[in-house]
Amino acid sequence: MSSEILSVLEYMEKEKGIPRADMIATIANALKTAAQKGVNSGQELKIDINPKNGQLHAWAVMKVVDSVSNPKTEIHVEKAQVVKPGAAVGEMLEREIDPSTLGRIAAQTARQAVMQRLRQFEKDRIYDDFKDQVGNIVTGTVRRRERNDLFVDLGKAEAVMPGKEQVPGEEYQPGERIRCLLMEIESTPRGPEIILSRASPKFVRRLFELEVTEVADGTVKIEAFAREPGYRTKIAVTSTDSKVDPVGACVGARGARVKTIVRELGGEKIDIIKYFADPREMIIEALKPALPREIVLDERNHRILLKVATDDLAVAIGRKGQNARLTSRLIGWRLDIEEFKAVGADPEGDAKRKLVASLGIPEALALRLVKAGFVSLELFDGVEAGDLEGSGFAPEEAADIIARVAARAQ
Repeated sequence: MSSEILSVLEYMEKEKGIPRADMIATIANALKTAAQKGVNSGQELKIDINPKNGQLHAWAVMKVVDSVSNPKTEIHVEKAQVVKPGAAVGEMLEREIDPSTLGRIAAQTARQAVMQRLRQFEKDRIYDDFKDQVGNIVTGTVRRRERNDLFVDLGKAEAVMPGKEQVPGEEYQPGERIRCLLMEIESTPRGPEIILSRASPKFVRRLFELEVTEVADGTVKIEAFAREPGYRTKIAVTSTDSKVDPVGACVGARGARVKTIVRELGGEKIDIIKYFADPREMIIEALKPALPREIVLDERNHRILLKVATDDLAVAIGRKGQNARLTSRLIGWRLDIEEFKAVGADPEGDAKRKLVASLGIPEALALRLVKAGFVSLELFDGVEAGDLEGSGFAPEEAADIIARVAARAQ
């Protein structure tokens, strides 16, 4: 058994990095526990392993008595004095026994303990190797996809990027190198699990810290952040040095710095603006090129009513409300956007008067056209008399209107 133990000690130490003393303690405790439950049941044992040659020694710890009632735990004083001259009744004596008597089950238990210790060591090593990298960007190789989860090889361990932490539209192929944020290390029954993300706003923040020296050294600070992964990110920045333009530092010469980040994000748009503590100034900056015509703050409900000109309404709200949502998150206020209408304005009347002047039709007929949605001549493009009839116009009226529009276009 000594050669087998020595081989295990050397392998674990050289190949796995487990200290020899640690493995000796593991094997000895396993042998002792298993033997005391098996053929040596009821005995107290002491196990020792020589770290140099793997030699195993075992002792039974027995009480010296003058009358033996339990031979497994007691030894007669006369026999005790042969083992240890001068042994006296009442003291504890260590009597060496043949290790082979510990039994086959004890040996099997020791092997199982070695494997358990190896697995536990590898779990502990994963945690120790990566605990200080939480919040940092790591690079790995895509291995496989299981359902919505993507598994990435980080070299010393395998990590997982859950579906919710992946960027919509990004495709990952096995063997592809990928950069991710190491979000956290979760404890699971199988051991520590490394969680990665490319969808977290912190991923973009860390990219700026890597690409922009002024952000890394604290000269430029990212004060506010909002992101919709795969689509757009908005950040607001300030500078602790009046000589450093925070927006220019993040953009870089000819946009070099921000372009590098955009490429890493697969073309995700990035808006970089100057930060203002005043929400009014902040919202004006965040919505450019749209220009607010009126800003109403409801501080009690932390809400802002924003009114913009008709031409700016689509820009301010953005595609599917994206610009409004990101701006709201960026400034930390609930945002409502409405069309600005000047006092006394009459958009229907203006459109009606333009049609009367352009087509030479009665005001009542022009007003009916406006209410049907025809507020300008451009909207008649491709419209036929039948379309107007479907909107409630008489055939004669519809034909006359189409003829006037055609004549106007010539």
